[in-house]
Amino acid sequence: MCQDTCKYCGGVNVKKADVIIVGSGLAALQTARELNPELNVMIITKGTRRGSNSYMAQGGIAAVVAKDDNIARHFEDTLEAGRGHQIEEEVHSLVTEGQRIVQKLVDEGAPFDRNNDGTLSLGMEGAHSRKRILHCGGDETGRFLIEHFLKTLSGNISWVEEEMVFELLQNSEGACIGVKTMNRQGAVHAYYAPIVVMAAGGAGGLYSSTSNHPTVTGDGMAAAFRAGAYIADAEFIQFHPTLLYVDGKTKGLVSEAVRGEGAHLFNDAGERIMEGIHPLKELAPRHVVAQRIFEQRQMGRDIYLSIKLINEFETKFPSISAMCKENGIDLSLGRIPVSPGCHFIMGGIVIDSAGKTNVEGLYAVGEAACSGVHGANRLASNSLLEGLVYGKRLADWINAQKKSISINPKKMQDAEQQKSGRKAAAPFNVKEFQERMMESAGIIRNGQKLEEHLNWLQNIEFRLDEKLDELNPEDIGKYFMWINSLIVTRAALLRTESRGGHIRSDYQEEDDFFWMKRRIVHSLEDGEMRTWLDEQVKTKIYA
Repeated sequence: MCQDTCKYCGGVNVKKADVIIVGSGLAALQTARELNPELNVMIITKGTRRGSNSYMAQGGIAAVVAKDDNIARHFEDTLEAGRGHQIEEEVHSLVTEGQRIVQKLVDEGAPFDRNNDGTLSLGMEGAHSRKRILHCGGDETGRFLIEHFLKTLSGNISWVEEEMVFELLQNSEGACIGVKTMNRQGAVHAYYAPIVVMAAGGAGGLYSSTSNHPTVTGDGMAAAFRAGAYIADAEFIQFHPTLLYVDGKTKGLVSEAVRGEGAHLFNDAGERIMEGIHPLKELAPRHVVAQRIFEQRQMGRDIYLSIKLINEFETKFPSISAMCKENGIDLSLGRIPVSPGCHFIMGGIVIDSAGKTNVEGLYAVGEAACSGVHGANRLASNSLLEGLVYGKRLADWINAQKKSISINPKKMQDAEQQKSGRKAAAPFNVKEFQERMMESAGIIRNGQKLEEHLNWLQNIEFRLDEKLDELNPEDIGKYFMWINSLIVTRAALLRTESRGGHIRSDYQEEDDFFWMKRRIVHSLEDGEMRTWLDEQVKTKIYA
């Protein structure tokens, strides 16, 4: 980051960079480390550099490295899990480019787990036809990889931590030229760059049960939406089947790798609940397993993961074991109580194959983006892979560009201010809001509940063009939750079928004739939310 006197702002000192990256997960760090070291790069994060979903990731990275595996199998597994709602050429690029990138990580000494003979240890997860999941530290892949990436970042990168990006700055032509942030004390800061990369993750905090980091509430998607970016596929929410469930609350993720090692699901009547439901049983696609557990719980059943068949469970899964013990679970009994929770949003900010959005100067990668690779349901361990592939691809594109910046002087002078007299809107209780989302727009939905929930959301005293400078940090967070929930609920109501992570009890079948590869897209135009259908067939949408 550099601070200098800018000719556009009448001598006011401003904070500028060549590239601003919002977020601190794997997609953000991959983009940063692949950028030309001559570029001035600034990473801005709501929490700390170790406070992301990526850092918490237990599962690994899916990639073709085994001799009995191939690109075609990974490609087909991804399409099957996503129920065909993908851009196929993007999926093919994901698995082919991903293979090369993962091999490069192996070659540079990334700390992937290995067998006693020195070969890479590969795990099995849901809907994969082969063992192809690389892990680190047993079930601490995210922490190990983020630490590895932090060590390999070059000196051209500066950090701004514990500041929430709440607004994208735009010039008179509508191009994104920077961001506004607010810290916990309410102080507002402005940072400028001709390239802004949104890598702020998903929106698990919309729901009462989630595996996500507490800071993940969809801020990036909401801020991009307010700047005019297109948001697509928001109805496709992945609920992970197995979160630790204690005293009526979910406590944290129990990785799919546990089922990959042989754990099975049973209810309090001793019945294997995935028998006869899907040929892959416990390793069926996540939406299938989550739906089954949800239905069992609706019948009043308690659900458990039996780990009796897994030798050396605590050695293979140290962080899960520690979490269980912290919550009073006796692992010697061989079972872990579980329940589903929000894990991943397949939709997000619409990008083309290079990571560009429809807003000039704004780019997106990782879970915040809708790249077309996941479709209606993400294949296990393809998320970190997506961050690696699209982070590198975007960095390569940026490295080849020469950008000039046009800044409105008045905007630069007005953008940075100290907290003074902001109103506290507090229009809803967060816990109640999250429970309503879980009930009405959660694992199984229906038209009546969605309509009632949408009406409730529309009666909340927020405006789509709210002046966020007038709100305190807590209420800005609520505001972003409100925007994202509106988009999710509207999309879920409009899609009259069940597909992948979007399950409707009143439309239980896939409707390929009308809905196959049709995306529901939302945007903000003249203060109003616009919704339309987009044929998802092209990748270079804006090139």
